[in-house]
Amino acid sequence: MICWNCGNVFEGEVHRTTECPSCKKDLHSCYNCRFFSEGSHYDCSESSADLVSDKERANFCDYFKEGNNSKHKSSGSASKNDPKAAFDALFG
Repeated sequence: MICWNCGNVFEGEVHRTTECPSCKKDLHSCYNCRFFSEGSHYDCSESSADLVSDKERANFCDYFKEGNNSKHKSSGSASKNDPKAAFDALFG
């Protein structure tokens, strides 16, 4: 699995409390799930999933499957915290 935050490659089983050894972010989170789909209902392509409000934190979702959504941080988180970066990304 690739950490959604730092891009570190994690070899091993991911449990709810597993953290990335490099950046200490939770790995059992929406951003690392193969069903994460920004813009979908609850940002999840699994139609029966419950709402998870903090997509960065570990959760109890039964649908979690390891994915490689490491690109999320570079496209989403920075623009939330930096309005100019979001503007530049939209309009070049």
